[in-house]
Amino acid sequence: MHVTIVHVCVKADYVNEFIKACQVNHERSVQELGNMRFDVLQCADDPTRFVLYEAYQSRQQAIAHKATGHYLTWRATVADWMSKARVGVDYNGLYPKVTE
Repeated sequence: MHVTIVHVCVKADYVNEFIKACQVNHERSVQELGNMRFDVLQCADDPTRFVLYEAYQSRQQAIAHKATGHYLTWRATVADWMSKARVGVDYNGLYPKVTE
């Protein structure tokens, strides 16, 4: 399993719009081949901080996600709403085990 955890800081004036844009990206991402999870999390103590948890069966499927129309639209839409550059960190998912 290939997991990417993305940390995002959003300008306070754009939090609601960011959440709406993430909902669309989430709804379409969970339909992608190999998607296991696509969680959008908002920090309980700071509503301008978010984490995206993206899990795919393989690294290739995670890479393919970044070429989808909905991802490219999301990226372009939210770019100016961020207070600093988003940071994504890749992980190898150990459990649950994935069989391809």
